[in-house]
Amino acid sequence: MPASPVIEVERLNVTYGDFAAVRDLSFQVERGELYALLGTNGAGKTSTLEVVEGHRSATSGTVRVFGESPQDRRAVRPRTGIMLQESGFSPDLTVRESVGLIGALSGRQDDVDRVLGVAGLTHKAGTRVAQLSGGEKRRLDFATAVYGGPELVILDEPTTGLDIQSRDALWAAVDRLRDEGSTIVLTTHYLEEAQQRADRIGLMHQGTLRQEGTVVELTRTLPSVISFGLPAGAPEPPIDISRANGVFHVETFGLQEDLYRLLGWAHDNGVALQELQAGPTRLDDVFRAINRD
Repeated sequence: MPASPVIEVERLNVTYGDFAAVRDLSFQVERGELYALLGTNGAGKTSTLEVVEGHRSATSGTVRVFGESPQDRRAVRPRTGIMLQESGFSPDLTVRESVGLIGALSGRQDDVDRVLGVAGLTHKAGTRVAQLSGGEKRRLDFATAVYGGPELVILDEPTTGLDIQSRDALWAAVDRLRDEGSTIVLTTHYLEEAQQRADRIGLMHQGTLRQEGTVVELTRTLPSVISFGLPAGAPEPPIDISRANGVFHVETFGLQEDLYRLLGWAHDNGVALQELQAGPTRLDDVFRAINRD
C-alpha cells in the first residue's frame, strides 16, 4: 500500500468577514518530499499554512496532517516543526534557554547543543535573544523548528535576513533532514531556492491554486526565449521573430531545434548574432505570467 500523504487539504476556504483569503484550495504533500507553496503577498499562503499548523480554524473544507485534524495538537504537534516568519522569543532568555524551552514544549527529545550546532549558533549559546542580529534570530527560529528531527518541517521564509554562508548552512541542514526522512513545506520569495530544491511547487494567486507540478512541468507551460541583435543589412532569419527596441526575440517550445536553425543560418550567411541569449523558461517567468492573469 502506498504511504498516505502527510498533508491533505481539500476545498479549504478561509474568510475574514467579507474577504475570502483562501478559496476552494486543494493539494497534498507526500511523505518525504519538499513542497514549495509560492505566491505574491496576499495570495493566501500564510492563511493556508496557519490552518495546516493548527493556528487557525478553516472557514470550511478539510485539512489533515498525518491523517489527523491539525487542531489536535497532542497528535500532530510533536511530529511537526514550524519555522514562523517571526517567533517572538523572550528577549531575556539566552539562545540555549530558548531552544531548550521550545524543544521541551514540542514534546520531542534532542540535545540542545547538537541543535545549536546544526543551526550554527554554538558560539551564541549564552547570548540573550535581545542581543542577536536579525539573521541570528532566523537561525534560532530554525533551531527550534528542527529540534528532535520532526517528521514534518514547515519553513516560512526561512532564509530572509541570512547572508549567503548562513543560507548555504541552513539548506545543508534541510538536506540532512530530508535524508533522514523528514517532509518539508517551504514558502519563500527567493524563487531560485524553490526552483533548485522543490520536488513539487504550488503557485497561489488571489486565494486559489493556479498551477501545481514539478519545475519541469510548470516551466514547459511557457515558451523559451532566444534574443539577439543583427548588424545592419543582415537578411531576414528563417524563423518567426518579433522585434522590440532593436532586439529580436524568438519564443519557442523547441529551443534546441530553433537555436540550431538560427546558428546554422547565421553561419551560412556570415552573420554575427549580437548579444545572443537563449535559455529555458524559468520559474519566475511562470510566476509573472500567473500574476498577470
